[in-house]
Amino acid sequence: MTDFFKGIAPIRHEGPETANEFAFRHYNPDEIVLGKRMEDHLRFAVAYWHSFAWPGGDPFGGQTFDRPWFGDTMDLARMKADVAFEMFDILGQPFYCFHDADVRPEGATFAESKRNLDEIVDYLGQKQEAHKARLLWGTANLFSHRRFMAGAATNPDPDVYAYAAATVKANMDATHRLGGQNYVLWGGREGYETLLNTDLKAERQHAGRFLQQVVEYKHKIGFKGAILIEPKPQEPSKHQYDYDVATVYGFLVEFGLEKEVKVNIEQGHAILAGHSFEHEIALAASLGIFGSIDMNRNDYQSGWDTDQFPNNHAEKALAFYEILRAGGYTTGGTNFDAKLRRQSLDAEDLILAHVGGMDTCARALKCAAALLESGELEAARKARYAGWDTPAAKAMLVGTLEQAAARVTAEGIEPEPRSGRQERLENLWNRYL
Repeated sequence: MTDFFKGIAPIRHEGPETANEFAFRHYNPDEIVLGKRMEDHLRFAVAYWHSFAWPGGDPFGGQTFDRPWFGDTMDLARMKADVAFEMFDILGQPFYCFHDADVRPEGATFAESKRNLDEIVDYLGQKQEAHKARLLWGTANLFSHRRFMAGAATNPDPDVYAYAAATVKANMDATHRLGGQNYVLWGGREGYETLLNTDLKAERQHAGRFLQQVVEYKHKIGFKGAILIEPKPQEPSKHQYDYDVATVYGFLVEFGLEKEVKVNIEQGHAILAGHSFEHEIALAASLGIFGSIDMNRNDYQSGWDTDQFPNNHAEKALAFYEILRAGGYTTGGTNFDAKLRRQSLDAEDLILAHVGGMDTCARALKCAAALLESGELEAARKARYAGWDTPAAKAMLVGTLEQAAARVTAEGIEPEPRSGRQERLENLWNRYL
């Protein structure tokens, strides 16, 4: 045991009226929602990087957090794991996620870094045996070190491609050993700053082959989890190859991977791409590639990815509606890819940020479930498209353009616009919030 969270008891559900800030108001893991325990719906995970590795810097200032486990030794890496699992226990978190660089110190060589990773994976395995939390997904940090400044799989230097392959292989092995339910590829710097020094065709081909190799290796080692890509626009590269769900799907189809790879969708990235969170989820579900989500929010005045904890259940409810409508998670979950504000220094802040985020998601889930169970929105949607249920309408989709056009003169069709009833449906939605 460490003393970082000393005096903080496990968080319990006390209901909406409690005045205890160290209690859940809406998140009750055993509450049944649509026939399933709330914990099993939400599948919460803590992000190792923001909660335990991030020093509190921003583009204009350095470290503000002073954590006792900060440093580049294996002893401190083990202390970090001790603190992490203590926090998982306090929150009752069923899952966590990590990059390799979050859990082990960087070595002077790749071999040393891998030895460090292997050693800490053994330690994490021991922690999992003694605690509730399990690995939702692992991933590799292919963006922080200067070697990846021009990308990983898309780097013009083939030696960097090889180094990225070795790094991903090591992390897939680590994820597999820990029983991870997914493996995520976050593109990081898989993009470009200027066309003046970029071969777009070559970089796209290299990225596609790299992903094919990842899938091939997954099957070789018998990893049963999902391979996920996390779409991200603009940041850190000016043009990212994995810009949004639609872009990723086109990429997967091009390289024959649409049945093998799904997406991990982040709220903040969806907004940066000019979409809503629920749009990206609904599109992924309709394409058959929805996998998991990173839960956070942006500061809409800043215009960049601020990774704040969610605090607005109304904003998240439509996202959970689309998740429920799609049948819920399989191997995925709700990962808090969110970090404290750099002025929030205390251990209590880290706990309360997650408590608030979990309550926000639980409240959003219950709103979404109530509307879905009522059937009102789906009935309205079905009614709007009811005309397509007629034999004549169905025939148009299997016939020719000429046959569809012939209906206009043969039946004297003169379409009259029909209301989309948006405001009525918005009012309906608000009644469930």
